Amino acid sequence: MLRVFFFVLMLLLSTQSGAQPYPSKPIKLVVPFPPGGVADIIARPLAESLSNYLGQSVVVDNKGGATGTIGASFVANAPPDGYTLLLGTSNEITMSPTLFKTLPYDPNTAFTPITPVGDFPNVLVVGPSITSKNFNEFVELIRSKPNRITFASSGTGSTNHLTAVLFANQAKLDIVNVPYRGGGPALADLLGGQVDALFATLPSAMAQIKAGKLRALAVTGNTRSAALPEVPTIKELGIPGVTVTTWNGVLAPAKLPPKLAKQLHEAIVHVAEEPSFKEKMLSVGVEPTTSLSAEFSVRIRAEYEKWSTLIKRSGMTVE
Repeated sequence: MLRVFFFVLMLLLSTQSGAQPYPSKPIKLVVPFPPGGVADIIARPLAESLSNYLGQSVVVDNKGGATGTIGASFVANAPPDGYTLLLGTSNEITMSPTLFKTLPYDPNTAFTPITPVGDFPNVLVVGPSITSKNFNEFVELIRSKPNRITFASSGTGSTNHLTAVLFANQAKLDIVNVPYRGGGPALADLLGGQVDALFATLPSAMAQIKAGKLRALAVTGNTRSAALPEVPTIKELGIPGVTVTTWNGVLAPAKLPPKLAKQLHEAIVHVAEEPSFKEKMLSVGVEPTTSLSAEFSVRIRAEYEKWSTLIKRSGMTVE
């Protein structure tokens, strides 16, 4: 009788434990870049608001390295239980995968896309070494000095590197890529005049543009940025092929149960539409945005095809 009693008791406890509502413990939000970058700037207020909404701590965990692929790989291999999420970016989901000869995840099958939370364009900025007053003058300068105008990037295959490659291809220009170990060092050398230009992510360059230390010549969005309404798009300046908008969004490991995916989508969309979150994003040049999970999946696949075609054509690889 005692054995039967304890068996029934353990069964009841197990059933109750399995029926615990989600979330019943802290959630890890992995940022695949070091602290202080654009993804981190978005992740921290998102995590704070999600913690308040869900009633459980959402902890930001920075796992930088290899253009975001280390952090992405960590999430791809985590249990699909809703407790490990990725604040993903275009870099490690749609750009970098084609560059690496071997990668421990397939960006098209390793994740459950939940929703984007913010979009922003790149902005073409020039430093003190360039006297061109506008975009057209700068293009003519590049034409007059083939393979002499230097474009900084935060690494081979990064957003700003691939945008520069796309720009050069579309405008038929010869430029020089100068890769750095991150956006910070690239921006520092641009400010110091060691390099000439950079397709910076708008949030990372906003303060220097506003301070007059960098000159913004064009943005890469479909429309002008509300943060820099006076700066034209490259599209309106006559090069329609250079339209690049970087997204940051939440993804979970593949095979996340649909019920959890729906619950996470509802929570993140609710938070992303809060006025306080929107205000924080707009202040740094990020346009808050959400979508259905299925729409996010379609966007990811389309961008992956776009960048993989460009990368394969250029012959770029990363060991």
